[in-house]
Amino acid sequence: MSYIKIICGKLYDGILDELQLNKEILINGKIIEKVGENLETPENCRIIDLSHLTVTPGMIDAHVHASYFDWREIDKDAIFYSEGMRALAAAECCRKALAGGFTTIRHIGWFQEDCSLDVKRAIDMGYIEGARMIAAPHFICAPGSHGDSTQKIATNPKLSRFLETQYPTMGSGAEFFRDAVRHEVKIGADYIKIMATGGFFTPNDSPEDKQLSDDELRAIIDTAHSLHTTVTAHAYTTELCTTLAKMGIDGIEHASLINEETARLLEEKDVYVVPTFCPYDEIVLLDEEKLAQKSPEFQKKLRYYRENLVNSREILKNSKIRLGYGTDLVVGYQNYECGREYSAWLRNGMDPFRTLKAATAVNADILGIADKVGTIEAGKYADISGWKRDLLTDDKALLDCAFVMKEGKESIPHSIIDDYE
Repeated sequence: MSYIKIICGKLYDGILDELQLNKEILINGKIIEKVGENLETPENCRIIDLSHLTVTPGMIDAHVHASYFDWREIDKDAIFYSEGMRALAAAECCRKALAGGFTTIRHIGWFQEDCSLDVKRAIDMGYIEGARMIAAPHFICAPGSHGDSTQKIATNPKLSRFLETQYPTMGSGAEFFRDAVRHEVKIGADYIKIMATGGFFTPNDSPEDKQLSDDELRAIIDTAHSLHTTVTAHAYTTELCTTLAKMGIDGIEHASLINEETARLLEEKDVYVVPTFCPYDEIVLLDEEKLAQKSPEFQKKLRYYRENLVNSREILKNSKIRLGYGTDLVVGYQNYECGREYSAWLRNGMDPFRTLKAATAVNADILGIADKVGTIEAGKYADISGWKRDLLTDDKALLDCAFVMKEGKESIPHSIIDDYE
């Protein structure tokens, strides 16, 4: 095996809430062999001097919709794009996410077929370069729900109805959803994603809508757990998050409209939350320029729910809930700009070490890969990123990657900042 030794400037290892000095990382092939000070240098060992950088585990984004090239084209997706086009987009998203220092992303489904499992396998087999992908290929959803992209063409009922039939996990009834979960597990889904409520992005529903019955939700969760598969749900409100927690769900995406009582229940049940602060930042922090990029329906909902969004964000921030890091970028930014969420957390007053841990060790646990990645320690994959900005004070630090390595192999880093300056 070939050895590499990395000399760190500062080291955040995903374990300790501190930046450590004088640390070195010895890598043997794909695996970290040792972390410490003044490590021995094996024969023919290659030295990588990152003494000018802060070194971290490869970052993890737990809420990425990978299957589009450009957010300005999403409205055309339901009609004009093929499965092949979406697969190419997912591969490009993984490539660019890796270049940005994110060695793992969790693809959380798309509104149409996207061949995401094929992209995942091609990356895992080494045929193409990209962030490893943990994938749920389909939303588990009902017709007319937040997961139904044919909402946008509902004025053409025949075409809308036909396209509904092309989506294998959209339907009604507990038995349908039991079969849908079994099918997802069979084809290789890493976890199950439920569209349990309406949303802000889609035009004809509300974040307060409950779009699946209790029987349907219970059938999905129980079937997935019987097959040793975890479940997360797109859900906003106190009522629905409470229902899901009592049913034993593993995680919730967003939880953006919850109260203190529900937060305490999520803590008690150890239900993780990926709060995706970034898509709602412009209304919470009142950035009218970014708000203007959203559709009129999206803006109207954000303004209507602003007070609740602000209050619930404070509840999440001050809670002991296991918070994961995820971007959920579909408007205003591209899906591979995974560092955007770091900016949102810091600008909203989150402790930077909690944010870093969310994007590394906590996310690795949420994704079920904590035995492989998420921390820099012996026995883990050599997933390592380097950053030239101050991670503790600069909210744009994770948009400016200076070094990235996945499983001991270096990739060319890319700064998102350069795209906007």
